Amino acid sequence: MKKIKQPTIKAFPFGNVLSVLANLAIVYVLYMITRVAFVLENWSTGSNIAADWDQLSLWEVFIGGLRFDTSAIFYTNSLWIILMLIPIHTKERLSWWPKLCKWVFVVINSFCLTLNLVDSVFSNFNGDRRITASFFTEFSNEGNLGGIFFTELVNHWYLLLLGIALIAVLWLFYFKPDNSPLETKKTKQRTRYYIVTSLGLLIAIPMSIFAMRGGFTRDTRPITISNANQYVHSPKQAAIVLNTPFSIIRTIGKRPFKDPHYMSEEEMNGLYSPIHIPESDGPKPLVSGRKNVMVIILESFSREYTGFYNPDRNETYTPFLDSLLAHSLTFERTFANGRHSIDAMPSALSSVPYFVEPFILTPSSLNDLSGIADCLGKEGYTTAFFHGAPNSSMGFQAFARSSGFQHYFGMSEYCDDPRFNGDADFNGYWAIWDEDFLQYTSLAITENLKEPFVAGIFTATSHHPFNVPERYEKVFTEGPLPIHRAIKCSDHALRLFFETARKQPWFYNTLFVFTADHTNMLQYPESNTSLGVFSIPIAIYDPSGELPCGIKPGIAQQIDIMPTVLSILGYDKPYLAFGKNLLADSTFSSHDSTLNWAVNFCNDIYQYIENDYLLQFDGERATALYNYITDPLLKNNLLNDSGFKAQYSELIDHLTLRLKAIIQSYMQRMLGNRLVIRPEDLGAEKK
Repeated sequence: MKKIKQPTIKAFPFGNVLSVLANLAIVYVLYMITRVAFVLENWSTGSNIAADWDQLSLWEVFIGGLRFDTSAIFYTNSLWIILMLIPIHTKERLSWWPKLCKWVFVVINSFCLTLNLVDSVFSNFNGDRRITASFFTEFSNEGNLGGIFFTELVNHWYLLLLGIALIAVLWLFYFKPDNSPLETKKTKQRTRYYIVTSLGLLIAIPMSIFAMRGGFTRDTRPITISNANQYVHSPKQAAIVLNTPFSIIRTIGKRPFKDPHYMSEEEMNGLYSPIHIPESDGPKPLVSGRKNVMVIILESFSREYTGFYNPDRNETYTPFLDSLLAHSLTFERTFANGRHSIDAMPSALSSVPYFVEPFILTPSSLNDLSGIADCLGKEGYTTAFFHGAPNSSMGFQAFARSSGFQHYFGMSEYCDDPRFNGDADFNGYWAIWDEDFLQYTSLAITENLKEPFVAGIFTATSHHPFNVPERYEKVFTEGPLPIHRAIKCSDHALRLFFETARKQPWFYNTLFVFTADHTNMLQYPESNTSLGVFSIPIAIYDPSGELPCGIKPGIAQQIDIMPTVLSILGYDKPYLAFGKNLLADSTFSSHDSTLNWAVNFCNDIYQYIENDYLLQFDGERATALYNYITDPLLKNNLLNDSGFKAQYSELIDHLTLRLKAIIQSYMQRMLGNRLVIRPEDLGAEKK
């Protein structure tokens, strides 16, 4: 039998570099083949992955797949790249060195391709999702995996044959560099070798890092599995764009959600349920007509910065926002549910709080998801999200699409508008300056969105490093904290936005919801507590004057925005939201825990706020209890007071059980892909 000759690259001294490029190109092609196999296998089984195929853009799927494949390929082949490009000429004379490199390359990539093919089958049993690192924990105690694997191997023999063929391609078509000129021991040959391979390695290292991160700019957050949503029509199709090695790598070290099994489901639902079912005769809308909704998420706008919420301090960095708050519906105590920008969109727009890990960064981000945009979009609303950063930044575009926003306007769309200055308005770090992008937003809404509409807006200028446009360097002076000047600048941008918006035909038919994504630099001690760091503005402004305004007693949080807005509009369909309708009872009875509470997660501690008390819970036991009204600095842990603990044991038990029910409901729904209303939810509520 004739021996198959191994392909060799003889372009010395570029052989090593060209070999790396040629072999990686082969891997790219094989990854794409496994993606086609994944789609065909799931198509044949009637999986949800194949649903709404006509809504997909094959070009976007290809580009998205290429992006995730690049990250996975460079992650898994980084060792091989270093072995190939490390500039040591003596290794090239060793007969076993090129064999070692080939074996490393073939074994690693064979394993990755096999994972992709195995997942073609397993995704049917995994809720149409790719395998993640949590799989190995979830099935670590299962003793029958071998039998299951063998059975499926027999049933899917064609995938086994495909896998063998792909591995054969890796082995037979592996390009080996020809470095025989080094055997002449000529100094000239060695010099050329060292120059080329050294440059190749110096270029390969940063290129590999950029490839792993998924982008080349400093504002690019390393891509995660949730970014797949921006390339598909629905979260259930995200697995098409992803690959299994990437999904596993990106979730290693991420603490998966776990069902704590605190109580029975019946007891849990009796204490807390995220299912909202309007009354049989339908809710009575508080405003007339089909109002537009605009949710404005203000970057880093801590409640501390406002004069409206702090009249005794005689200082404000948000004079325009203060003027709007004076004519808005707001609440006595208002909190964020997370500490990062990526926590704010799920909380404010889909009523999903941050627990343990940012929702966008977890495998659960691929769950079916609802939100304000989804609910109202089904009622005929046009929906769009606006953010002046590069479109893939922070995973916002992906989340916007998965939560029901039909359109996305980012830096790309801004730069395409000839009326504005394009890249010249980029702040050099994160996004287009707020003033410019908000002006664009106002016009884009008028020109592109049919009423009624839902618009989400996320500002950016007040993000670190808190710089302002050059034209405002001498206009906005610094305050005690570096962020204060940037807050003033963003507030001014908001003023100019409203000046333009008032001239638009949609203005007086719009509900404006204001919130911040999170707090930032804080000046006062009471703001720097584990509770104070969540204190942000939350308000609803109705320029038509139909919605009553003023400061209502009680507690509001970001996840309350969705159910409250839907209630104001008279939305009459069941929906899922972890928050509460703030207007269910305008008196906010201090004895009704379903109306007057908030929850957040701070440094691995759950925090539950109800009426005047803050309970801290580590997942197993209550660790602290504070009366944050009389003890704003949280100095006196009431659990250490034996007299209080004995006298108020019933209160402590109530708070703990209530929080446990919220946590358990959250975890079960995350793990079971139950973030939208299902028939069994309605049945449970009726019981």
